[in-house]
Amino acid sequence: MDMPVIDPKQFRNALGAFPTGVTVVTTLDRDGNKVGMTANSFNSVSLDPMLVLWSVAKSANAFDAFNSAEHFAIHILSESQQALSSQFASKGVDRFAGVGHSLGHGGVPVLDDYCARFECDIEHRYEGGDHIILVGRVQAFDQQDKAPLVFHAGRYAELAKLETA
Repeated sequence: MDMPVIDPKQFRNALGAFPTGVTVVTTLDRDGNKVGMTANSFNSVSLDPMLVLWSVAKSANAFDAFNSAEHFAIHILSESQQALSSQFASKGVDRFAGVGHSLGHGGVPVLDDYCARFECDIEHRYEGGDHIILVGRVQAFDQQDKAPLVFHAGRYAELAKLETA
């Protein structure tokens, strides 16, 4: 049976129908340099043990750093951090320039401003086509009372607040 030909652009657009939060993931490279990137592939995995995951494209500039890292931090961004999301998605810039941060678990840079932050040890790495899926065991986390930054259909969006019955 012949499989239908799937247009990758249409597939990507269909995936964009699912709204996601926006995160910045940080780590250190093998030389101890700070590395960070914007990602929307974040998801919870387990409460016991506390596990989260995200995936990094093998074509990403920061791929080698994250693929060899032992620790990472995921920061769920707030709706006021669209510029920060863009900064960490930009190429050829110091992504940490002007960004308040300190060192967290494993020496990984952690941002001062976020909705939620998860500091993790690498628990598993899985092949995922053109990505590597990184599962992290949460060692520390924090949450602030802020509305999240949302991405939908290829652009930033606002989270609608629905009335409860």
